[in-house]
Amino acid sequence: MIEQSPRVVAPRARTREKSPERVPDSGAVILERILSHPDLTGDDEDTAAQLRALQREFTRFRLRYKFAIDELTTKIAILREEFEQTHDHNPIEHVRTRLKSPESIFAKATRIGCPPSIPDIQAQVHDIAGVRLTCAFESDVYWIADMLTSQSDVTVVEVEDYIAQPKPNGYRSLHLTVEVPVYLSDRTEQVEVELQIRTIAMDFWASVEHKIYYKYDGEVPPGLLDELRVAAATAHDLDVRMARLRASVQGHRKGPTPA
Repeated sequence: MIEQSPRVVAPRARTREKSPERVPDSGAVILERILSHPDLTGDDEDTAAQLRALQREFTRFRLRYKFAIDELTTKIAILREEFEQTHDHNPIEHVRTRLKSPESIFAKATRIGCPPSIPDIQAQVHDIAGVRLTCAFESDVYWIADMLTSQSDVTVVEVEDYIAQPKPNGYRSLHLTVEVPVYLSDRTEQVEVELQIRTIAMDFWASVEHKIYYKYDGEVPPGLLDELRVAAATAHDLDVRMARLRASVQGHRKGPTPA
């Protein structure tokens, strides 16, 4: 299992948030947020120059998270190719990535009471960069997590195991916050990425659940919530059944076997 000592090992109690208000122009969002920056001083020309400097600084800040996604997905691509070329079972089915938009970053900062400054956002917003992996079997979830987190330059910051402890609505997934090195022209920085690993059944349920919450803007009727919980139990039952089928033919497999 994951050998490093993460900062938090129990799932946080989270509730579904309503969708943030849609903002038409991300540049306007940045300007709106940084106009109140305490360091802005001087006449209109000086202020404009300082705003441009702050925008460039924020662009560089967000770019680091894009590079961190690239670093992690390169590691994943290497593992996928190794298994495709040398083994008869590839635990990684699909990979998706997500980089929060500027408006989403500031909306998240506002919701959690984080000041709109780069140092505060870096310290308090931990899901700017995201990578999601899907696999066929529940045991593969932990196998993939172990393979990635055992690499010497991947540091585990936080673990939220919603498979061992599902959310009340039935949501299941393994969430890891990890740090990976980003090699820039003049320095190396450790940058956080939120890594979600789940089975295909878990991912299908989560996708439908997300669409329902988006449709109702977070105010889902109780009857639908009950149906979602039943569907989550059905998805879990499918994972259990498929694991039993896999175990019944395990002796016929070639190559490495997940722990």
